[in-house]
Amino acid sequence: MPFKPAENPKCPKCGKSVYAAEERVAGGNKWHKQCFKCGMCGKMLDSTNCAEHENELYCKNCHGRKYGPKGYGFGGGAGCLSMDTGAQFQGEGTNGHFEPKPMSKAPEGEGCPRCGGYVYMAEQMLARGRAYHKGCFKCGECKKGLDSVNCCEGPDRNIYCKVCYGKKFGPKGYGYGQGGGALQSDTTTIEGRFGSRGYGHSGISSLGLMSDARDLDYKSEFAPKPSAVDTTVIKAAQGQGCPRCGGVVFAAEQVLSKGREWHRKCYKCRDCSKTLDSIIACDGPDRDVYCKTCYGKKWGPHGYGFACGSGFLQTDCMSEDQLASQKPIVTIDTTVIKAPQGQGCPRCGGMVFAAEQQLAKGTMWHKKCFNCNECHRPLDSMIACDGPDREIHCRACYGKLFGPKGFGFGHTPTLVSTDAQAAPVHTDSKPANGPKAKDGKGCTRCGYAVYEAEKMLSKNRIWHKRCFSCFDCHKSLDSTNLNDGPNGEIYCRGCYGRNYGPRGVGFGMGAGTLTMA
Repeated sequence: MPFKPAENPKCPKCGKSVYAAEERVAGGNKWHKQCFKCGMCGKMLDSTNCAEHENELYCKNCHGRKYGPKGYGFGGGAGCLSMDTGAQFQGEGTNGHFEPKPMSKAPEGEGCPRCGGYVYMAEQMLARGRAYHKGCFKCGECKKGLDSVNCCEGPDRNIYCKVCYGKKFGPKGYGYGQGGGALQSDTTTIEGRFGSRGYGHSGISSLGLMSDARDLDYKSEFAPKPSAVDTTVIKAAQGQGCPRCGGVVFAAEQVLSKGREWHRKCYKCRDCSKTLDSIIACDGPDRDVYCKTCYGKKWGPHGYGFACGSGFLQTDCMSEDQLASQKPIVTIDTTVIKAPQGQGCPRCGGMVFAAEQQLAKGTMWHKKCFNCNECHRPLDSMIACDGPDREIHCRACYGKLFGPKGFGFGHTPTLVSTDAQAAPVHTDSKPANGPKAKDGKGCTRCGYAVYEAEKMLSKNRIWHKRCFSCFDCHKSLDSTNLNDGPNGEIYCRGCYGRNYGPRGVGFGMGAGTLTMA
């Protein structure tokens, strides 16, 4: 005998079968979840606010308005006189429903694709850049409400749930039914011709239960084709379709790679046609996709150690000229690449690249040129000193060339002189020669230029180390006994107190001393 499915209860609202996963029970009847709403105001109901009357559902407010008591005390509040007899709901064919208000139509192509009305932000649902009303956002076949998870846009520019999309546009044939091994056919064709004899809609193979010759004739005559719709033949606009075949790519079959949409069956290696996924896919410079192996052969590095095994020389896809160009060559001496005037290495004048640059006072040097100009000792940022001759020196050579001369300034207690003449001894704090600095740029006391190796700081003013002494007693100062006077000079503590300190009993050299200086 042919297989007969069990009878399911019918929904009183729409008359269709109600299954266990979506049923709502009220008044001894079973309703669909989307049909379980008030017949007057359309409000969705639940078990706490549902009222049933003659196979029609109402919320408590609408049920009271239509079938509740009328008169003094039964209105919206105590003492309210309600004379509503419900006559507006007794018209023929209304079944308690309000007539919908006419919807304002939007300009062509700007409104809801289903009803053509204006779509406002509070009720819009988006699908491929088009805005639907929340009530219109349902499957074009079964009218099931949709959301962003189960919405599929078909090639006819309509929207479907995943099940109806698969039935209408998905692959057909053995293994694509709702159960393993089921033969899925389009229900609109077979059910229309054979009533309830459509096969391919149960969890087991319906064909296994048909043994008579007439059912076998149905199978052979109406067997579905391997594919209902080949979407690759639907050509897209230039530069917008699948990069491999040029067809329109719909949401149910799209695969993304570098911002481009591919058909799932077109997403395979260009060379070996291996099916790809997000793990093994590689985008080539020719805007095509490859597996990792083919990408390495075609675009990866070639030569000793870069093939399938260590020591294997891989030279496929390379000409003799390409092989000759990739042979190792002698390292280029960048010092011979001359830079524009004033932009290269100060020592050799060559171009300085990022991998070998060293910085000193805003100028860039080659790493091998960054050494002392006198003893050629390699330098770093800790021992490099910039001299007034725009060269760099180590600290020892800088001290010999530009440091103070005389007793106590050499290798203690050696007297160091860099020329044959006797080292000059300065009796005052000002040097005898040297370049004068600009106004406010040099030493506060002598006015000559101050270099980093001999700089001393006092309240944002710079001094030579030899000039950094008390203005009165000429005692050498440091940060522990320094006092800045109001006349712009510096003093030791004793001289500062005598010149600018408080006077009177108790403020002299010792307790009780009266100082009137």
